[in-house]
Amino acid sequence: MKTTFSAADRKGWMSLLATADEARLTELWQGCGIDPVYDWLRPPEAGGVMVRGRMGGTGAPFNLGEMTVTRCAVSLEDGTVGHGYVQGRSKAKAAMAAKIDALMQTGAAAGVRKAVLEPLAEERQAKKNARAAKAAATKVEFFTMVRGED
Repeated sequence: MKTTFSAADRKGWMSLLATADEARLTELWQGCGIDPVYDWLRPPEAGGVMVRGRMGGTGAPFNLGEMTVTRCAVSLEDGTVGHGYVQGRSKAKAAMAAKIDALMQTGAAAGVRKAVLEPLAEERQAKKNARAAKAAATKVEFFTMVRGED
């Protein structure tokens, strides 16, 4: 059974999978207890991509440099296709990401979201909050005192 999702939803879970710590993703994936039957459409392969940037986020784009990425694609028994793109050379992480992407498009989506994606999202938010709190602790308030009247 296929589920409905938006492009933004898929972008969100793909981002979580791509940036997750491999050991933590493996732990959550194994704890999920779902092991789909799949065929490789594209076995995991590492390669390079050009990373582009913009000065100040709005300037003209420029080539920043190359980055190693591993990608793969799987097809589940029902024909659902999942893709995995991760930074670095981890073929296992790319394969997990592809399987999870495929499962998120099926009836197993709720279980995978609860077992894998929600914990990753909570941990990402906790790290973000900790970083923001650390930055806020160094904030300096400036003020001016007015002496006398003109």
